[in-house]
Amino acid sequence: MNLRLLQLVSPSLPVGAYSYSQGLEAAVEAGVVRDAATAQRWISDVLALSIGRMEAPVFLRLADAWARDDLAAAATWNEYFVASRETAELRAETLQMGYSLRRLLRDLSLDVEVLDRIEPLSYPAAFTFAITRWRIDPIEALPAYAFGWAENQVLAAIKAVPLGQTDGQRLLLALSTEVESMTEHARGMGDEDLGNFAPGLAILSSRHETQYTRIFRS
Repeated sequence: MNLRLLQLVSPSLPVGAYSYSQGLEAAVEAGVVRDAATAQRWISDVLALSIGRMEAPVFLRLADAWARDDLAAAATWNEYFVASRETAELRAETLQMGYSLRRLLRDLSLDVEVLDRIEPLSYPAAFTFAITRWRIDPIEALPAYAFGWAENQVLAAIKAVPLGQTDGQRLLLALSTEVESMTEHARGMGDEDLGNFAPGLAILSSRHETQYTRIFRS
């Protein structure tokens, strides 16, 4: 595995991923997530219904656009992804992380002038730009990207439910198999297959915007 890919998906990457739960904290508040079993069900459903059917296939299309130096296609798929964010919090999350990753890549001496021409910039657009410039195979990068998302969700569950560290590792072990199957499915999706129908996530994410007590930004 490319070591730069490990750097990109590391929890220590300073893009603020740790500060988001993507609706999971609201699911805990609503009693939908209350233990390890319900946390696994929630994360698995979001992985399948949102990440797998929208973010993952868009990720591959963005990587292809960057590999072909097709700025117009990259901008189109970036705009498509941003439009798919169903709540203000989810939209703000991807834009903040995209901004932070672009700034980090510039600080790491990567030429990001072309990224400055895409506004607002989503996190998948910035991430796929980085892997193409570092010559990382997107087929290798996608499961690592998805596992990084799953790991962040598990860390959020450990804090918010709360769960023990061993429960968290059991969750990651179970989710790793789902990440593999999800990424394989995303590779075979046509443009007409893309969708982001996860009403439970959208409703709870909206509720989180006005939740009285919270530790996460989404």
